[in-house]
Amino acid sequence: AKPDIFRHMLYYVYGGKLTEEELNANAKDIIDIADKFGVVNLKLEAEVCYARSIELTVDNVIDNLLYAGAKNCALLTEVVMDFVVANDKAILEKVSFENVPGSMMTDLLTAVTRGNVASDGSDDDDGYGTMRVSELRKKLHEKGLDIDGSRKSMIALLRENSSTSVQDPV
Repeated sequence: AKPDIFRHMLYYVYGGKLTEEELNANAKDIIDIADKFGVVNLKLEAEVCYARSIELTVDNVIDNLLYAGAKNCALLTEVVMDFVVANDKAILEKVSFENVPGSMMTDLLTAVTRGNVASDGSDDDDGYGTMRVSELRKKLHEKGLDIDGSRKSMIALLRENSSTSVQDPV
């Protein structure tokens, strides 16, 4: 890792707050090092900056999708999948999904379904299946649960903790 990026991480770990400029300028490097050392909140902050600032194109969509999958960046995956759905014809003509893991097809179908749900009003039972990553993370945070992970793991955690009812002591 680059020394200045490592310094940013240490500064953050010891209570410092990185500026928006620092996060934007180094988002991908910060995601890499925070992921490597398990500094989840820093990784998530950098992921938000990266997802907001990235200029997706037909040429870089697969690289960004694979990167998001490798770093377990659910928000970035969602942003890329939304781009794929919005640019479906150009993507189909020019992009090969040969190297994309099959597990990412669920994310793609979720993006497509989210668009359909908005138009036809239908939804899954608890709403988690088509919920945006930011909403899933908010619900997990409110319950004091881990907010890092794939969309699938976040949904499973929410469902697991929604179905467990508190039993009255006898």
